[in-house]
Amino acid sequence: MNTMRQRIVKLAEQAADEQGVELFGIDLLGKGKLLLRVFIDKDGGVTLEECERFSKGLGIILDVENPISGSYTLEVSSPGMNRPLRNLKDYEKNMGKLARIITRDKIENQNFFVGRISAIHNGIIHLRAGEHDVYIPVENISRASLEIEI
Repeated sequence: MNTMRQRIVKLAEQAADEQGVELFGIDLLGKGKLLLRVFIDKDGGVTLEECERFSKGLGIILDVENPISGSYTLEVSSPGMNRPLRNLKDYEKNMGKLARIITRDKIENQNFFVGRISAIHNGIIHLRAGEHDVYIPVENISRASLEIEI
């Protein structure tokens, strides 16, 4: 993580703590005029008003602290309904929900699984895919996200 990114994360975490939300992540994109995308969340999700309030608060902090040289665009949103699952805490928080998991190494001759997160034990995700149970070590997960249920 570079120094500018570290400073932005620290400032965004400070703003999140002040406003009672959790910093889910940031994306820093582009060259020249940068795009700073900040994702916030909390139990039960965040509202548009909370995103707007966070954006204004973080914007003021960024203007004062000036971690980004040059112009940038700030976007603030929730991670969305099909949010990525990044760590054990995310899996625990979303127990019982439908997830899409892609593994680095094959399990039962496949790398792609969709099922309900039914348990987590010793770093292994128990996914219930239909009538089939799959046990996926967290270190074998390449990408994972929640699936939108209709």
